[in-house]
Formats: sequence, structure tokens, C-alpha cells
Amino acid sequence: MTEPYRFTPQLALRVGVLGAVALAVFAVLFLRLWALQVLSGDRYLNAAQENQVRTVRIEAPRGSILDRNGTVLVSNVPGTAVRIWKSDLPSEGRYAMFRRLSTVLKVPLPRLTRALEDSKDDPLTPITIKTAVHEDQVMYLTERVAEFPGVQIVGTYLRDYEYRALAAQILGYVGEISREELAVRKRDGYRGGDKLGKSGVERAFDRYLRGTPGAAQVRVNSVGTPQSPPETKEYPTYGSSVRLTIDVGLQQAAEQALTFGIRTAIDNESYNANGGAIVALDPRDGAILALASNPTYKPSVYVGRADPKKLEPLVDDRVAKERNYPGINRALAGQYPPGSVFKPVTALAAISDGLLSPYQSIQCTPVAYYGEDNHAFKNWNPYTNQPMTLPTALAQSCDTYFYEVGNRYYERGEIERAYWTRMQDWARKFGFGRISGLDIGGETPGLVPTPAWRKETYEGIDRAWNPGDLIQLAIGQKDVTVSPLQMARFYALLANGGKLVTPYLVSAVEQPGNDGSPPITKRTFPPARPEPVDVDAAGLSVVRDGLYAATHDALGTSSGVFGSFPVPVAGKTGTSEKVVDLPGYGPGHLEDQSWWCGWGPFDVSTYGDRGPIVVCAVIENGGHGGTAAAPAALQVFERWFGVEAGVQGVVASD
Repeated sequence: MTEPYRFTPQLALRVGVLGAVALAVFAVLFLRLWALQVLSGDRYLNAAQENQVRTVRIEAPRGSILDRNGTVLVSNVPGTAVRIWKSDLPSEGRYAMFRRLSTVLKVPLPRLTRALEDSKDDPLTPITIKTAVHEDQVMYLTERVAEFPGVQIVGTYLRDYEYRALAAQILGYVGEISREELAVRKRDGYRGGDKLGKSGVERAFDRYLRGTPGAAQVRVNSVGTPQSPPETKEYPTYGSSVRLTIDVGLQQAAEQALTFGIRTAIDNESYNANGGAIVALDPRDGAILALASNPTYKPSVYVGRADPKKLEPLVDDRVAKERNYPGINRALAGQYPPGSVFKPVTALAAISDGLLSPYQSIQCTPVAYYGEDNHAFKNWNPYTNQPMTLPTALAQSCDTYFYEVGNRYYERGEIERAYWTRMQDWARKFGFGRISGLDIGGETPGLVPTPAWRKETYEGIDRAWNPGDLIQLAIGQKDVTVSPLQMARFYALLANGGKLVTPYLVSAVEQPGNDGSPPITKRTFPPARPEPVDVDAAGLSVVRDGLYAATHDALGTSSGVFGSFPVPVAGKTGTSEKVVDLPGYGPGHLEDQSWWCGWGPFDVSTYGDRGPIVVCAVIENGGHGGTAAAPAALQVFERWFGVEAGVQGVVASD
């Protein structure tokens, strides 16, 4: 009979093996515990302590933006922000808390939850859900801190635009850095939740304006509630101030002049006038003194958590179209056919290419016929029929004179194809069809049409390069488009004797002085050396004389506006047809764009304590150049030189 509990050799072996395994397991556990407590004890103790201490990023005050004389355009005001630490949010009741927080802060719940969703990959970075929080909202949250775990109230800085909407498109605005921007800029020290310049000077010079954030540590409990005052470990460094070339008084005058020009156009039955731009710059070095665009907006709409309704004209295509796109800087990005203000380009090109003699007489007729189909090209003034030299043709803006010049290019091009693009080559030398390199960006290059461009753009017989292409280009019509800045740059070349300047808006980065002491210049941005253009010097002199005659001769197209102005000014009117999309009008509707560009004093000297200035104005759908744009430009000259024009007369103009 077998004994069931007898301790056999086989059982002894099994017990021995099991004991060895158990001993090995306990040995491993013992060694691990010893390692954790003895070898790594200090490290894990520090980690446990750090779980109770939170490092908080201290926002650096952003630098101010100043005009050329040190007048503050943009500064900071203290504010309060509410942010959420995602790691401290409760696992249960989270949505109910969000709903209550949304009601308290008046932040739409979908926006709040979307902000959290967008940052789900970064649980350790707090999310700012509202800035510019009202005092009553702060008190409510402070009194109920236990009901809103993970919610923190912090101090912040809000941008303050001293002159409201003034120079909005130049200055730009600031917003929280996006995920896409952070991916590009993280290596430059940016972190989630940081503020970043989004447009204009704020964007282009963000690296100087933003300063360097600091760091503080605060002890918190398990739900993230601070248990001690923050202890600063690293103080933030204030951002630097940026000084512009803009003169705040002239900027105000330019923006008021635009409003005046639009109103004047409407009073003269150009009822669809609804926008425009003015550029004023120093013809010697390209320093921009004023850069106005209408319609405009208030950058303050972006301060704090922006009101979606107020942002609609800037972000919603339908509303933006209804308001005529106030977010566009028309001075840099507006594209217009230049009309007759382009005629000096044609004249200089033709003289330099040997196709025109300045004092050669060409008959200015009411109409001229060109091409195989004998197409009629009309003069703006149907009552003129006399021979004209170049100065007179510029002064009275004779279209048929310049039609003849354009046709000479076409006919010469039938023999030497290069002449079909020679006028365009000169236009590019003068800065058209390319950006100028303005330091804040935002430019569009415009279009200088060529046979190659036409072939690529159109189909069928429309791809052909015909006499009308160069004939219309000669008077700044049909396909050519320019920006007001490009045109101002060209007129600076006419003023300074043939040098192409590079426009610029920022002159220096400064550290504010202490206790009333002057600021310390940290970096300057000197103007680029003007680029000489190899234009015929005698031809340039004749063109300048023609533009002076345009503002002073009895039949000069803007003599009624500038003839009585004490400072000798030279310039040119322009009226260009542009296809515009307006409510109530069918496709292909044409409106006249009102232009005037010029400079003063004529000899580019100083007048009193004021240096020379170029002014270029365009009034959208504003009718004739002498009717709306020229009077608007005059107001800018009056403000700059501190003198007023006498009685203004009426002279027919294009």
C-alpha cells in the first residue's frame, strides 16, 4: 500500500527547485528595493518634491513702437488673464466645469474646448483662455478656487494702441502663437502660450519687441492650487523699443486726406469711391514718412480674446468684401492700373532707347488709329488737336502722343523682337513688376505684361501680342498693375536725379532710458544705398520740366490744385480704368481710379526745417486724378511744410 504523504526524493527535488526560485525572486525584489531607496533615493525624493513645485513662465513686457520723433504709438497696459493647467483638470465633472467657466468668462464653450483639444499633445503647457479679464470675473473665480481645479489667474500685458486705428496696417497686431508657428520657432525660444507678432511691424520685428521671458516657482497642492507666493528664479527682460520713420502728425494728415479724397470724389459724382492709399517718403533715402490705407481697422480688436463679430471684416470673406477688405494694406498690396502717372516711364524708356526726341513734335489728336483693323484709340480730351513736345504732352497728359510712342516700340519690335519688351525692361529697372524689399514685408510685385506672359496666360487668338498691348501699356492701361509704394518709389527717382531708393519703415532698436534719460540705441537700420539707374540724363531733365508744368502751366492737369501752393511742387495726374466687382453692376464693370504722384520742393532742397517729400495718392473708383487724388495729396504737402495753398481753381484733368 502506497503512503500518500511520504517525502520522496522526487518531491524533495521539486521543493528544492521551488525554494530556489522563490529565493531568487525575493533576492531580485530586495536588490530593487535597495537600489530605489539607497542608490536612487535622493533622485526620487527630488522628483516627489518637484511634483509639488511648479515652474511658471513669467511674461516679458513687450517693447513699445515709436514714431520718428519718439512719440509712442504702441505700448503696454497691465491686464489679467485666465489660463488652464491641463494636468490639474479633474477626471470627472470636467465638462460641467468648462460650461460654468464659459459662462463666467463669456467665452463660447466650443472655443474653450477647441483650445484644449488643439493642445492635447502638450499637457504640461497651460492654455490661456481669456485675457483682459474683468475685475468682477476675477473676484468670482478667486472666491471659488476649489470649484475650478486647474484654473489659474495671472497677470499679463495687453497692447495699447495710443492712436486707435492710426497706421493699423503698418503696426500690425499680436496674438498667441499657433501650433504651426511654434513648430517653426521653438528653436528660437518660443513656447506654447507665448505671444507673437502676427502682422506689420509687430511681426517683422518680433525678435526685438518680445523680450526674454523669466521663470518663477510656486508650490501647489494636488489640484494645482498655489500654496505659496511665486518665487522668481529668473527675471524677465523687457523687450526693446522700435523706432519708425513715420511721422505721426503726417500719418494723421494722410489718413484724413484719404477720407477727404473719397468724400470729394463722391461729391463730384463718383459715387462708388470707397477706398484708397497714400504714400509719403523721403526721395533722398526712401524713409517712409506716412503710409495710409483706407478702409482700415482698430488693432485693439485682437487684444484679449477677440470678439468674433468685430473680427468678421478681417477674417470672413463675405463680410470683408462688404466692408471693402479693411485688413489689406493698399499702399503695399493694392494693385491698380496706373494710368497717366505711368507716362514718365514710357517717356524715359523711349528717350533712352532712341525712339523719342524730347523736343520732337507729335500731333495730339482727339483719336488715333493703329493696327491692321485700324482700331481707334481715343484721347481723354476730345477737344485737343495740336502738335506737342514731351513737356507739353506730360503737362496736358495727351494720350495720343504716348499712343504714338507705344506704337513705335511695336513697329520696331516687328524688326527686332527685343523692342517688344524694352519698355517693360525699363519699367522693371524703375521698380515695377517686383517688390522693393520693404523691411516689414507685405508687398505684391504687380504685373508688367510681356509677350511671354500673354502667351502663358491666354488661349487661342488672345495669346497674340498686338499693337494695342504696347499702345495701352504706354499710358499705363490694360494689363499693367502697380502698387502706390512702387509708384512713389519711381517718383522719388524722378525727384532725386535717377536713383532708385529702397523704402524702409524701421530706423532703430532702442532700450528706454531710466528716470527721463535719453534712450540707448542698440541697433540702427541705415537706409540702403540708392541704386543709380542708367537713364538718359537729358531726358530725365525734360520729364521733370514736364511734371513741373503739369502743376503750374495754365493747362497743366493739376495746376488748379498746386498752382497757388507756396512750395514748388511737380507731379502728374492719372485716371485709370479698372474692372471692379460692385453690387448692382454686371461683370466687366469699369470704374476710374484717381491718381496723383509728385514731389516738392522741385529742386529737392529743404523748405524751412523740412526736407523734400514724395507723395503718391490713389482714390479707388474716385474719377479723375485732378478731382480727388490731387486735392488729397495737397493736404499731405500742407501738413508737412506747414503752409497752405491759396485759392484753388478748376482745370480739366485726366
